[in-house]
Amino acid sequence: MNRKVSFCKEMISSEEITFLEICERRNMNHYHNMTWKLAWNLAAPPTWVASAIPAIFGILYCRVHAYPLAIWTYLPLFLACVLLQSAVNTLNDYMDFIKGTDSADDHVEEDDAVLVYGGIRPKSALLLGIGFMASGIILGLLSGLQHGMAPLLIGLIGVAVIALYSCGPHPISYLPVGELISGCVMGGLIPLGICACADGKLHGNVLVASLPLILGIALIMMSNNGCDIEKDMAAGRKTFPVTLGRKKTRIVYRACLLCWLILLMVGPIVLLGNLGICNLIFLLLFAGKPFLELWRLSLLPETRILQMKTIAKANLMGNGSYCLTILIYCLWHLG
Repeated sequence: MNRKVSFCKEMISSEEITFLEICERRNMNHYHNMTWKLAWNLAAPPTWVASAIPAIFGILYCRVHAYPLAIWTYLPLFLACVLLQSAVNTLNDYMDFIKGTDSADDHVEEDDAVLVYGGIRPKSALLLGIGFMASGIILGLLSGLQHGMAPLLIGLIGVAVIALYSCGPHPISYLPVGELISGCVMGGLIPLGICACADGKLHGNVLVASLPLILGIALIMMSNNGCDIEKDMAAGRKTFPVTLGRKKTRIVYRACLLCWLILLMVGPIVLLGNLGICNLIFLLLFAGKPFLELWRLSLLPETRILQMKTIAKANLMGNGSYCLTILIYCLWHLG
């Protein structure tokens, strides 16, 4: 087996980390131990903006509408959302690695491709992802189980999406609906679930208020898939950008950026009244630069790192400004 791998490696660049080299590393048992730093990188903290902000938004929304969300549940609910996203990130990296679709040619930083560069045992990443998921589920149950079936049902949907996102014969991340589902689950179901943990009811109105979050988070996945069109085509993925092609993807992407910005301008005013105008100031101060940068970028493989950093920053500054405006409203009106 080692001879076959060595023969094949001669036919490719020795400077590239290929799937054959990964196989050889497995066969020779050249693995590093899982460390706190590698576990941290697998959890992918830069992406937590997609779960942390919806969690904060849900908590603040309960304050605005005086839903009886117990203060002691704030932190467990927040951590549950972050841990479940960490599970998604880790399990997605694990599945991509064992399928041989990740390599050093994917225009990613080393911290974003731990299984490619870190040399850890794949099973360690799998167990870590399961651990993240179990911890998030436990915290969610502790926070919402006493309020009946509504939070439990929302939680079950979220866990099912996590399992189906990367696993199975047709993972959600491989389908044209991946952007929509990720945006709705993280940007919509997280606030809906937190509101349900307050009184056991389904508050559909929070989904309307969450539209800026839903669209912003969907654009995170669209940014990733838009830069990975060629890679995804080679892997047999039928993502939304693969279906559209890069030219049409750019058009749709920029249209979504405009819609997102409009929602961020209008949403706080509809929710909070005149005080919502404060968000316009925050957007100009904090979010203008990343939005302009996203408009300029062209979703190319070689700009992937910058694209992902910028869309994360746009979510932090744009949707974060929305949350900041709600916080000011709560402090001003509710004490």
